[in-house]
Amino acid sequence: MSLGAAERPLQDLLKAARWDDAPLERLTIEERPKALATSWPIAPLATAVLGAVGLAASRIRELKTGKYPHVSLDTREAELAMASSSYLLVDAKPAKFRDPFTGFYAAAEGEWVYLHGNFPHLRDGLLALLGVANDGAAVRAAVAKRRAEDIEMEAIRRGLCAARVRGRVDWLREPQAAAIAAQPLVCLEQGGATAMPLPPGGERPLSGLRMLDLSRVIAGPMAGRTMAEHGATVMRVSSPRLPSIPSLVIDTGFGKHAAFCELDTAEGIASLRALAADADIVLDAYRPSSLRERGFGREDFYRLNPHLVHLSLSAFSLQGPWQGRRGYDSLVQATTGMAMEGREGRGPALLPCQPLDYLTGYLAAFAAMLALIRRHEKGGRWQATLSLAATAHWMWRMRDTLGEDAAHPSANPDFAAVADLLETHDTAFGRVTALRPALRFDGVRAVWSRMPVPLGSDPACWPQP
Repeated sequence: MSLGAAERPLQDLLKAARWDDAPLERLTIEERPKALATSWPIAPLATAVLGAVGLAASRIRELKTGKYPHVSLDTREAELAMASSSYLLVDAKPAKFRDPFTGFYAAAEGEWVYLHGNFPHLRDGLLALLGVANDGAAVRAAVAKRRAEDIEMEAIRRGLCAARVRGRVDWLREPQAAAIAAQPLVCLEQGGATAMPLPPGGERPLSGLRMLDLSRVIAGPMAGRTMAEHGATVMRVSSPRLPSIPSLVIDTGFGKHAAFCELDTAEGIASLRALAADADIVLDAYRPSSLRERGFGREDFYRLNPHLVHLSLSAFSLQGPWQGRRGYDSLVQATTGMAMEGREGRGPALLPCQPLDYLTGYLAAFAAMLALIRRHEKGGRWQATLSLAATAHWMWRMRDTLGEDAAHPSANPDFAAVADLLETHDTAFGRVTALRPALRFDGVRAVWSRMPVPLGSDPACWPQP
């Protein structure tokens, strides 16, 4: 058995998750030329994570039916999955959104700061902090007069998103870096509860299982999309008062139901409690403590349903001095040295994909599946914690191990170059073209049973079988 360059990161991941008897013999990987314009070894890391998801789904299928589906994928599809939203078309037009305000700015003393304003309230809050209108020249002039660290700290104090750009050595000096390094990539823990077997049968590995998806943007919603891809009934619950980015709602919405629950109302609280009481998995990917403050912390969910698998996903982890700090993929790249790597003499730049979001989303789905396997085999209630920063730490470690991908293209492939991987669907949003699922089971590609729908399209109750 040869898993190519993905073998080392896959073994490392399985060791971190303590899945010692993973059925590796069921996995086949086809090596393809590198696709993305970066020297980071994105392909083997993405292939390892997707391979782990496939193996967990195969194992669940075995436990439910006695069948042993073989898992296969190729490195090109896995790598491109890390840039999924970049290959989304709505009515034949590219759908990816980024506010022009968002980006890197030169600060005082030769430093840089990253300002995240893809949501209007975050952008307007940073403009107020800087005391300028939404004009590029005015923003650049205001930032140039301030220290990057001062902007970062004041933004955090105001609940906004800005990051002083650090090199890797600078990041490793932070106490938060040490706190993250002390944690496993996937922290899976068992609590007390009686055994809860998997529902028998079903056409797909996760048929009969329900996931409550409380998340926004990319990483959390991707975990829910992945569970739906393999047959779970996934209910994404959000608030009508929270802003969203339509392209990401579409990209991460395949396979899901979508409901509103307003937690400032008795009806919304009751609906969310009822959903949790009949769920198998609940994912909390909101700002740490946000749901707990509203009566929906992990222990609150366990009181409603002692057999739940609880997933917690954050930016900078739930440990260390930065626990609770807001963040997105780009902010974590800027903070952990990724945006400065190889940029000597030039300004910082983000990777040409969002690997922290997508890898962490797939890792969360893997953790959920592994927890379901453990719940079936050992009983107990299970909880998993993951963070974008822990994924960044793993990416750095694996880069040190695997080395750089020197023979990378100068630009990411355009739509025409990936046309063989795209599928077009009729949806409530129009004609949506997107990358198809990468994993195959016994040669048959995974599919979505439902197309994306606008947030709040479905009633806040589990659909009848």
